[in-house]
Amino acid sequence: MTGRQNGPPPAGRSGPGFSRALAVLVAGAFFMENLDATIIAPAAPSIAADFGVTPVQINVAMTAYLLTVAILIPASGWLADRFGARAVFCLAITIFTIASVGCAAAPTLGVLTVARVFQGIGGAMMVPVGRLVVLRSTDKSELIKAIAYLTWPALVAPVLAPPLGGLLSEFASWHWIFLINVPLGLVGLFLALRLVPDVRADQPRRLDWRGFLLTAAGVAALVIGLEGIGTGQIGTGPNIAFVAIALGTALLVLAADVGYLLRARHPLLDLRTLKIHSLRAAVAGGTVFRLVISAIPFLLPLFFQVGFGWSAAQAGGIVIALFAGNVGIKPLTTPLMRALGIRTVLLIALALSIACLLAMGLLQATTPLTVIVVVLAVSGVFRSVGFSAYNSVAFADVPADRMTHANTLHATLQELGAGLGIAVGALLVRLGDPVGQALGLADDPGTPYRVAFVLLGAILLVPFVEAVLMPASAGGAVTGRR
Repeated sequence: MTGRQNGPPPAGRSGPGFSRALAVLVAGAFFMENLDATIIAPAAPSIAADFGVTPVQINVAMTAYLLTVAILIPASGWLADRFGARAVFCLAITIFTIASVGCAAAPTLGVLTVARVFQGIGGAMMVPVGRLVVLRSTDKSELIKAIAYLTWPALVAPVLAPPLGGLLSEFASWHWIFLINVPLGLVGLFLALRLVPDVRADQPRRLDWRGFLLTAAGVAALVIGLEGIGTGQIGTGPNIAFVAIALGTALLVLAADVGYLLRARHPLLDLRTLKIHSLRAAVAGGTVFRLVISAIPFLLPLFFQVGFGWSAAQAGGIVIALFAGNVGIKPLTTPLMRALGIRTVLLIALALSIACLLAMGLLQATTPLTVIVVVLAVSGVFRSVGFSAYNSVAFADVPADRMTHANTLHATLQELGAGLGIAVGALLVRLGDPVGQALGLADDPGTPYRVAFVLLGAILLVPFVEAVLMPASAGGAVTGRR
């Protein structure tokens, strides 16, 4: 994408090249897409009762959405190049909104699943294309400000989804978890027609069909295998074999895909952009960090219910402390990165995130509520700081003519990281029981979760080492530090 732009400049600029209104619009779309990825889970029993199926069967509608988004995100950059960012973004919002109505009106699980697929089509185009427009229209000096707007939805939505989905399904009906997208979508479409510039490539490349099919097949197999782990469907021989075949297929196909993408002249995903050290660090360390922070909101409510004997409402309510930490620190993340540098901020965020996970592993039913709230809020603070730092450094050194490839690659891996979080979290809980017994830990229902939190902290050592190796000047183009 060379950045040709038609039509009037976006309204609401707060500085050269940066449109606050556009960033808020894209952040809102990002929030809507992230919320829908997880909000269906707490409403599963109500939906299942209406459809006459078991709650676990509702998982097919969740998997269909995640699978569609993961498969189609790699093609989003090409679509924006070929048809223009404004047209693709507006079409994505339209499809997502109409599909939300279809979900609410679905009379059977099959119809709901099909509608969720269309929601996934809209979500796959909506977020990466919107973020690409913001990145390409923002000067490097203001990129950190733009990223701050685009970061909060990924942090807030997974935390708000469980209590919001539970409240809507309990006090209204499950249909409202989809219907709330309608007014949001209509407002978003109106604003998109005004604010989104018609950025497109001067000479659009042909779609790399071979790369697309290999990537789609590999990602699909990976998501299916991970969903099999995350939903507990590996307890019997046939299911274990199914998950193993899916993950084995993913490994083989993705290996072939990487080989092809590195050789192709115009690949769907340009892996050569990973030669840029800051992008490589953000993709490698940032994906692992996203995995861990996605697992935490999934594990905490289960930990409080199974380990402490709390009700679902109590468990969901206390997790709001994560949200409070996320939002409370947000005004300070940009000044922190400008004052200390991105590498230093990452090291602090990762070290203290590990400490918070270890603290979660020490929580007991007798722990004072105030202490629990503080631990969760502090964890929310540093997951917000770390995520903002990774997103800011990712594009700091990427040239404008390679931004499309960098954004598409980053978005694809971030989506997979989020999906991996739930699967890895569930797997670590299963490992927690034998590990706890081997270590002679207390034989109570909360022990597997405590072990899982400690193991998640150990996983964070991977991005911590990556951050240690990162040059001190990383991200200087966006922080002003050299």
